[in-house]
Amino acid sequence: MTENASTDTRARLCSCLCSCADVPSSQRAAGSEGASDAVAVAIAEVEEQIGVLAGHIRASIRIAAISIDPALQPFGLKMLRVLTAHGPMHASKLAEVMLVDRSIISRQTRQLHELGLVELQTDPDDGRARYVAATAVAMERLNAVRTGDELAIVTHMSTWPVDDLRQFTGLLKRLTQSDS
Repeated sequence: MTENASTDTRARLCSCLCSCADVPSSQRAAGSEGASDAVAVAIAEVEEQIGVLAGHIRASIRIAAISIDPALQPFGLKMLRVLTAHGPMHASKLAEVMLVDRSIISRQTRQLHELGLVELQTDPDDGRARYVAATAVAMERLNAVRTGDELAIVTHMSTWPVDDLRQFTGLLKRLTQSDS
């Protein structure tokens, strides 16, 4: 990618992200080229740090999954977390909630069942249908992992001033709840 193409891409990204911010479009359009470059650099730094954070999250999920069962895949951990948060679900509803194809849920359910982490319960309203439910063993192991996760977060972020934590939360909400 050429330098101009890279600058154009960053400018489009800045424009897109800035449109979600509390900056009137007249101010964005009237900004100097230097300010636009500064925004592009700042956004690139944010992207880099989000990438680093995502890597830490992926590693944390892998470690948590292995802590529950060495054969557990990270997606299986996510599925268990959904089931413990929302209770037993039909596979189709679980696929909808997790934004994946039902075949993925079916394969993962088989693996989790073999590991003793989920059970299939008959739907009392439709004897042909089954609910996928986390077992007591899964919930116990998840609670143990969750406690370890919380300790890592508490240890890392407990030195931050409360105002910084609230500001960080607000910025994350602003980023994740944008309409663009």
